[in-house]
Amino acid sequence: MSKPDLYEVLGVSKDASERDIKKAYKKLAMKYHPDRTKGDKDLEMKFKEVRAAYEILSDPQKRAAYDQYGHAAFEQGQGGFGGGAGAADFSDIFGDVFGDIFGGGGRRGRAQAQRGADLRYNLELSLEEAVRGKEVELKIPKLSTCEDCDGSGAKEGSSAETCGHCHGSGQIQMRQGFFAVQQPCPHCRGRGKVIKDPCRTCYGEGRVERTKTLSVKIPAGVDTGDRIRLSGEGEAGEMGAPSGDLYVQVHVREHPIFARDGNNLYCEVPISFTRAALGGDIEVPTLEGKVKLKVPVETQTGKLLRLRGKGVKSVRTGAVGDLICKVVIETPVNLSDKQRDLLRELEESMGTGDEAGKYRPKEKGFFDGVRKFFDDLRG
Repeated sequence: MSKPDLYEVLGVSKDASERDIKKAYKKLAMKYHPDRTKGDKDLEMKFKEVRAAYEILSDPQKRAAYDQYGHAAFEQGQGGFGGGAGAADFSDIFGDVFGDIFGGGGRRGRAQAQRGADLRYNLELSLEEAVRGKEVELKIPKLSTCEDCDGSGAKEGSSAETCGHCHGSGQIQMRQGFFAVQQPCPHCRGRGKVIKDPCRTCYGEGRVERTKTLSVKIPAGVDTGDRIRLSGEGEAGEMGAPSGDLYVQVHVREHPIFARDGNNLYCEVPISFTRAALGGDIEVPTLEGKVKLKVPVETQTGKLLRLRGKGVKSVRTGAVGDLICKVVIETPVNLSDKQRDLLRELEESMGTGDEAGKYRPKEKGFFDGVRKFFDDLRG
């Protein structure tokens, strides 16, 4: 009887990548696994076929030999299809694929207590607080080391003992025929130790829930997205293991006047069109108070005026940014009849046509461009 094509057994094409082969094997092995097929001999044989196909196609040298010579490459005592791979060999293959599901490969070692979990606290600050820095008090609910047993979980005068079922490894091995997997020991819950006389405060956990108040200094210059790490202020570890860390995540609220970009601050400054035309000094706000800003003669709307050193001091380099003021020219409203007459008089004094272009060059340039555009369309 002809032997099945190995690629067809795994349901992959002949140019399948190693990743595709491994993925296909994982799916089929889970489907035909003896623990799931409940003694069905046909499905058990299918499982062996899948295993043997994977053993060959997952090995670049064996795969190359199979692609060139087919099953003949593994005949005459060289591990033909369906045989030649013992239980130990298969355990290595299966452990590589399913280690993340069944708790790791075949290596056995002493169980280690888990380090405590890291915690995150979201801290909201105003722009002024972020720029100047401040000291804040944080109330952190977390699992803390039990003071009565010092985190051991055992009553005073006693101690945890090595688990007699897993001998301290925290893992037990389950076997069914040639197949073996490891799983956490149910007697010690994977810890490797058991507590026969538990602490009456933490009931053997070594940790209790508490709210801890921390005083945290926020450095000047922090910004949204910055993180402050407080080592060892996370949750306590299991059975005296090290604590995790606390990360304070900074978020700076929007400001009604200033916008921040890096170390620079930006704000819009409205001025009258007469001030823009004639120039002069105006008062603008900074985080340290009001300062004078000189507006050049004939300033146009959108112009950026820079006040050096009035921005934010970098929390990393110490460099100080600038305050950049964007000029926005405000059109006057609620004019009296006299004021309107004065504006009309000003408009008439500037003339029309090319003469007016002397006073309003941007307007003239724009309409000259419009005329040229339509002339080109007609021409």
